[in-house]
Amino acid sequence: MEKYYQYGEVSLTVVKRLNKKKVFLLLVIVLLLLLLLLLFVSNINRKMADIQEESELAELEDTNETLITEENIEETIPKLPILTQLGRENMQNIYKSNEKIAYITFDDGPSSNITPQILNILDQYKIKATFFVLGCNVVRYPNIVKQEYESGHYIANHGYSHAYDSVYSSAQSVLDEYVRTQQSIRDAIGIQEYCCHLFRFPGGTGGTKYRKVKNEAKQLLSDNDVLYIDWNALTNDSVGKPTEESIINDLISTVGTKNSVVILMHDNASKQLTANMLPKVLDYLIEQGYSFKNFYDVIM
Repeated sequence: MEKYYQYGEVSLTVVKRLNKKKVFLLLVIVLLLLLLLLLFVSNINRKMADIQEESELAELEDTNETLITEENIEETIPKLPILTQLGRENMQNIYKSNEKIAYITFDDGPSSNITPQILNILDQYKIKATFFVLGCNVVRYPNIVKQEYESGHYIANHGYSHAYDSVYSSAQSVLDEYVRTQQSIRDAIGIQEYCCHLFRFPGGTGGTKYRKVKNEAKQLLSDNDVLYIDWNALTNDSVGKPTEESIINDLISTVGTKNSVVILMHDNASKQLTANMLPKVLDYLIEQGYSFKNFYDVIM
């Protein structure tokens, strides 16, 4: 009995020792599992945070790209002129303004030698002008007309031929010249919906020889949603033999103290002096406190 008891005591001791080892191992295993679980959860959280951050960055990039695209579109794609009732009223009151506003206009172009120089100067000054183009020159230099349009300048209509006897043979002839030139502009810029709604009579609306036809043509143009505009200031760059001095003097005298001025100049092939003097013309107007607009700002 004594031996058995001793053996039994030894066995019990061994069992106890084995149970302690098992408990210890179990605790170690549990701790390892918990540690692995914590690492796993931490890794998942980190990945989820990275995914969320990447998603936010991607969304921000998309937003920025959209904004940039919209800004670029707004800057580089010109508008299609839309004649509104307010536009009609604005044209009737074009010379009435409490602010000093200058509308720079060029007739008889485009030309291959002068118009590109003028465009470069206007771009340097960040000024948008209005070009009253001749249809016959639009056909010759469509790429220049497209450049004018895509640069944000207003493309208006000066008739097709500039041959007075032909243009003013009747009111319908005036409208026909407008329509023919309008189609030439559309073909040049590649937009068949384009309609400038704005005509400048060759030689202006004044004079006595063609007064009756011009008055009839004004009404006919208006019936077809076409407005007309002359000028109230000019450099006389197409009269006689202008000089640098005469251009500036004529500009100063005709601008005078007016608030709103529509300034007549020309960009046909013989007007190198106009291109040369354009910076001085613009500098003078800026010094006098004028801001610059084109007819997008008027008829829409």
